[in-house]
Amino acid sequence: MDSHFNKNFELGYFEMNKYGEASPTTILTILEETAAEHCYHIGHCLYSLERQNIGWVLLSGVIDMVRYPKYKECITIKTWISKYTLFKGHRENIIFDSSGNIIGKAKGIWAFFDIEKRKPSPVFEEIKLKWGIVNEISKEINPDKIKIVNTDEPKQEFNIYKADIDSNKHVNNIKYFHWLLESLPEEILDNCYLKTINAKFFSEANIGEKIQVYSENDMGKNEYLITMKSNMNNNKLLAAAHTLWEAR
Repeated sequence: MDSHFNKNFELGYFEMNKYGEASPTTILTILEETAAEHCYHIGHCLYSLERQNIGWVLLSGVIDMVRYPKYKECITIKTWISKYTLFKGHRENIIFDSSGNIIGKAKGIWAFFDIEKRKPSPVFEEIKLKWGIVNEISKEINPDKIKIVNTDEPKQEFNIYKADIDSNKHVNNIKYFHWLLESLPEEILDNCYLKTINAKFFSEANIGEKIQVYSENDMGKNEYLITMKSNMNNNKLLAAAHTLWEAR
């Protein structure tokens, strides 16, 4: 049995940036929509899991883009699980254009999570059986190599609003991605595209906390290290990322 799962998308106007390309946030969103659809396909949609006080939480991930799809372009995301541990699943993704060319690859390590107890929960055996496993890696990931920015002053601060909280009762990782992009220099966003992001999540954030974003340019290259902390609990470390940008 083929344990790959495919989902097709036609990119709309509100998913574009000013260059008529899908934004990095759009790419992350449709990757997660594909994962959600894969859950639905096996009869364990995110809402049915939520009724059991269970959710999937992203621990770390990497996205590497050859190019970003354009307005009205049709793309396909192929996804599969390459590995399970007791509490985690390793999700692989390849993004194809309508001609079958690879335009991006991504990998995420997801934890099965008890929403009420706020701790990992063993992945249901039925989910493992229905999803199966494919011994194929789309993209290597090494979140332990992500450096933490240790500067005194944050580049920006963001308040957390109710709309930032997801069904797992904490700030959604897509919101972190949005804040990351907001914190970078305008000349990078205007003249470059995000080639690669490698990110890791350490702690949860909730309403009442303020997100402090620290960034550091790597030796003048188009590489930026991003660290996010809370203004509470001794500046609790929330997330960190390494980003690589290429000229348009």
